[in-house]
Amino acid sequence: MADATAHAHEVTSNEYIQHHLTNWTYGHHPELGWKVAETQAEAAAMGFNAIHLDSMLWSFGLGIFFCGLFYLIAKKATSETPSKLQAFIEMIVEFVDSNVRESYHGTSKLIAPLALTIFVWIFLMNLMDLIPIDYIPVLAQKIGEAMGHDPHHVYMKIVPSTDPNVTLGMSLSVFALIIIYSIKEKGFGGFIGELTLHPFSANNPVAKVALIPVNFILETVTLIAKPISLGLRLFGNMYAGELIFVLIALMPFYLQWVLSVPWAIFHILVITLQAFIFMMLTIIYLSAASQTDH
Repeated sequence: MADATAHAHEVTSNEYIQHHLTNWTYGHHPELGWKVAETQAEAAAMGFNAIHLDSMLWSFGLGIFFCGLFYLIAKKATSETPSKLQAFIEMIVEFVDSNVRESYHGTSKLIAPLALTIFVWIFLMNLMDLIPIDYIPVLAQKIGEAMGHDPHHVYMKIVPSTDPNVTLGMSLSVFALIIIYSIKEKGFGGFIGELTLHPFSANNPVAKVALIPVNFILETVTLIAKPISLGLRLFGNMYAGELIFVLIALMPFYLQWVLSVPWAIFHILVITLQAFIFMMLTIIYLSAASQTDH
């Protein structure tokens, strides 16, 4: 729950929304050099030479937390009297493993650990959306103010999956694995043949050659669309959820409770479903890349 009314005399509703949707950005400004952006305009001017510090901080932090937690539980695991946390993690591992066995038809030992990492990591990043939107940003503003910075120029987005740089970065990693698995299983010639000899084919050599450009364009578009849709789907759903929480925070206090609690309960399904979809599509894409039947 956000106490937006407490800031009403300081910022307008539009400024409040923009502030909560702006990343803590560091980059090279064409006129000011390397610095932390103090406004949206400065962040935009940095362009590609910028990094979202908050997205990196929270995504890496949650990744380290996930790996550390699973390592400790695995180290202390026992079959006699497992703790509730161990039982819960074993349930997650079995759930992911069963989906991998059903959906992936190759023999790679990488897919199950990859699927588990994707599911848990994305779920934890999405889960940050349920933290009241003003708690951590306001804390960051107070820390910044204590360090002599203007609190209105201190930004802190805590949901990495609402940053398209994070979601597309993850999807491009999956895309790289698709290419690697395709070449590994089919060879470079088989990979090129898949792009140029499908979906249209002909027995006539002349017609087959004539169809190569058409097939290449269609298959290339299909191939590139996979990581783009994978990343944008996760970003779009999580960004929309975050925006709704921000809009609810601008309402009177009693309406915040009435609307935010049901939305948060519903959003639990959304954040879990989005992690599951990203995981399943990754498994399916890699399974298709490993197929050599045709």
